[in-house]
Amino acid sequence: MWTLPRSARKLCALLHIAGAVQRSGREVTPELVEAARTEGATDEEIHDTVLIAAAFCMVNRYVDGLGTFAPSDPKFYDEAAQRITSVGYRNMA
Repeated sequence: MWTLPRSARKLCALLHIAGAVQRSGREVTPELVEAARTEGATDEEIHDTVLIAAAFCMVNRYVDGLGTFAPSDPKFYDEAAQRITSVGYRNMA
């Protein structure tokens, strides 16, 4: 039988917490936290997981709320990268 190494099991447990945060912070249950601890996650790692997931959710909602878009043409990103590497972030407009 194949089993995941402990580091992968810990990551999976932390990702379950992050997924709960994505749905609602109130969905982070004591059972999810205990499962992460059982796999070796520290309180700091659990805290950081919740913080990072919440920050991503906030930023995504902020960007969505402003009605922004991401260009689908990869050429846009190539050109932007060339501009940034040659002149920096100034005069990006």
